Amino acid sequence: MSSAASKGVWYHDGKELSSSKEIKISKVGATHKLKILKVSEENSGKYRFEAEGRKTESMIVVEDPPRIAEADIKNFCLPVSVKSGQATSFRVPFVGREPFKVQWFKEGQEVKNDTNIRVENDEGYTRLVLRKLNRKDSGEIKVKIKNEFGTTEATTELNVLDKPTPPQGPLEVIEGSSSCIEIKWRPPKDNGGSKVTNYHLERQQVGRNTWKKIGNVPGEPPSFRDTDVEHGKKYYYRIRAITAEGESDMIVTEDVQAGTKAYPGPPIALKVVSAFKDRINLQWVNPTNTGGTAIVGYNLEKRKKGSNLWSLVNPGGEPIKDKQYTVTDVIEGQAYEFRVSAINFSGSGEPSVPSEFVFAREPMNPPGKVSDLKVIDSDYNTLCLSWSKPQAEKGGRGEAKGFFVEIRPEDEQVWTRCNTNAITMNSYTIKGLKPMAMYFVRVVATNVGGSGDPQELNNYVLAMPPPVRPRFTDAKMNSFMVARAGNALRVSINFEASPWPEVTWLKDDSPVSKRATISTADGTSQLLIPSAERSDTGIYTIIIKNLVGQETFSTEIRVTDEPKPPGPVELDENVPGTVTVSWAPSPDETRDDHLHYLVSKRDSVKRAWHTVADRLFNNKFTVCNIMPGREYYFRVYAKNDMGLSKPSESTVWSITKKKEKFTLNVPESKAVNFERPPKFLTGLKMHVAPQGYECYMTCAVRGDPAPHVTWYRDNVSLNTNTNYYITNTCGVCSMLILRVGHQDMGEYKVLAENPLGRAECSTKLTVRE
Repeated sequence: MSSAASKGVWYHDGKELSSSKEIKISKVGATHKLKILKVSEENSGKYRFEAEGRKTESMIVVEDPPRIAEADIKNFCLPVSVKSGQATSFRVPFVGREPFKVQWFKEGQEVKNDTNIRVENDEGYTRLVLRKLNRKDSGEIKVKIKNEFGTTEATTELNVLDKPTPPQGPLEVIEGSSSCIEIKWRPPKDNGGSKVTNYHLERQQVGRNTWKKIGNVPGEPPSFRDTDVEHGKKYYYRIRAITAEGESDMIVTEDVQAGTKAYPGPPIALKVVSAFKDRINLQWVNPTNTGGTAIVGYNLEKRKKGSNLWSLVNPGGEPIKDKQYTVTDVIEGQAYEFRVSAINFSGSGEPSVPSEFVFAREPMNPPGKVSDLKVIDSDYNTLCLSWSKPQAEKGGRGEAKGFFVEIRPEDEQVWTRCNTNAITMNSYTIKGLKPMAMYFVRVVATNVGGSGDPQELNNYVLAMPPPVRPRFTDAKMNSFMVARAGNALRVSINFEASPWPEVTWLKDDSPVSKRATISTADGTSQLLIPSAERSDTGIYTIIIKNLVGQETFSTEIRVTDEPKPPGPVELDENVPGTVTVSWAPSPDETRDDHLHYLVSKRDSVKRAWHTVADRLFNNKFTVCNIMPGREYYFRVYAKNDMGLSKPSESTVWSITKKKEKFTLNVPESKAVNFERPPKFLTGLKMHVAPQGYECYMTCAVRGDPAPHVTWYRDNVSLNTNTNYYITNTCGVCSMLILRVGHQDMGEYKVLAENPLGRAECSTKLTVRE
């Protein structure tokens, strides 16, 4: 206050306050204080201070977030185990200011009221009830309580107990001797929430119907050794897992034979670890196929370079127990190769692949750096390298026996080897790269003395094909296209470019509309408009650009539809012999600058329509050569890039023909004499006909009056002979012999006679077998 003498009164929600155990009111000079010693929800509300007719107010909101007592959280977090098919519930008391939002979660998924799930919320607590539980209901249970001031949550574990799933295969045969079968399997995938205590085994001999109970074996390890077997017999085994909740379903194994001679496969990865002038150290790995029994040892053999004889290295002929051995029986400077074979209860198996030749000498120095390292080819996923072998130095760097290729992505610091085993060639292809990613590459030469210094490329490499300037690959590209309005508009352009280019589509030098979909993949870019409109007409340009250059291509696309027909057609005669055809424009004329008109005509004489004018961009045309006395019909079509409209037809146009007097002067005719004697225009030809085939003879004769024609063979008339078919049509004389025989051979003659003279022609017919 402004004066220390001023007195005032405190109010809470209109009720006057005074000092008490919970509230302390004090005044120091001109300062008045109200202190609430222990704030609770009841202290919320409006506070007012009045003095000398003046007042000031303030609002206190007491925040009360949801809280769960520590003891309740501790009890809730204890894991809960329930047998399958039973029910359980989780109850959580809490305090705080309402309203609350309470959520229950199971394995992160919120649960809602259901047939077997019920969520109960009441004053001061929430409860989750779960009925008919099964094994899949196991997992984390979480409750989350929230109001406007905060959130609290608690979690617990629910373990639904059930019988286990069957043991897992495949069955591993550790031993299959004549007196023992030892097998091993894997535990159940789900033990049902309880530890596997035992496995129950049964056995059946192949060929029999009964199963023999073997009994229970301990749960750890999951294996069994069966000594009650007969040599050469095969057996099946049934195995069940047993827990406190019951037995699992059974697993039936494949048949296992006792006492079969099954030899192991060859050991793998035989390698020379190190070599000296008096010893060579070797190492190998177990064979993948043990033959069904345990490996008891190994036989190691050596062979000199240039020799075909393998000699046993084993000390005293006894098998080598370890998977490594030091050969001391060597001659300095001699090259050797080695092979190893595994031994089981059946005997020794096949030998391994021989090792590389190694010299018995002191270790070599590592090789130097490779030279001329370069990239010879690349694409988006591979990189092909080549290099030159480093030179060996006497007393210095050793000879390179192989190479390792290493790669490092630009955003990593660790080098990764691309080849597990050293390669001997001077080239290598790295695969599995990410397109357009940056990589650092280096090559390391190696020999038995170790690896040399790496040789790295001078700069990073991009995983991409060699640079290619963008270019279009279509043999023929359309620079003009027409699309029907309402149909899909699709433009596809094929191209090639490296690195992968940026593809841009423009319409009239501006970005294409949002209705257009552009997709680019595998060297093809496509522009698609699902439903084209007339406004989509324009010049479309594709721009393909990469680091090497850019290429562009433009095509004009016209979106239109079949035009509407022109208006009424009118006819008028301005000049005699002509007709001026005029018509109202088509409604599409203003929307389509390619629209023009076509005029066709038909008259009453020809009755066929033919075009008299095309590509008319006005609404009038004069037709010439109009004949009087005929009726004329005219049609006018609107025409654009899509085709013709329906026609607009005119009325009938005709001009009456004026009749004129016609005089015909016929000249005096003179008599002409056409009589002439016979003459052959075309004579008979020589004929050679096969026996039994037909023969056809013909000639041509003229004369006036028409001559009489007679056919002769060897001067005997044939006109009345029915074996010959003779005709004379308009001066063409012909004769047909249906089946030629030797009796038809001879000379044939045709005689033509009329009152003015006679003519004849002849030929010969030869018949061949």
